Amino acid sequence: MLEHHLDLVMQFSDRIYVIDFGKLIATGTPEEVQANPHVIDAYLGVVEDE
Repeated sequence: MLEHHLDLVMQFSDRIYVIDFGKLIATGTPEEVQANPHVIDAYLGVVEDE
């Protein structure tokens, strides 16, 4: 399944592959992918100190 709705992906997938700009940046279970710093940076952004 190729999907951009992450809540749907996390609910129905046992293993997830995350691609950012055509490059594979993470693979694993939903829990592993959600905790992966590369995924967080690519999809959620990082909060910079003020």
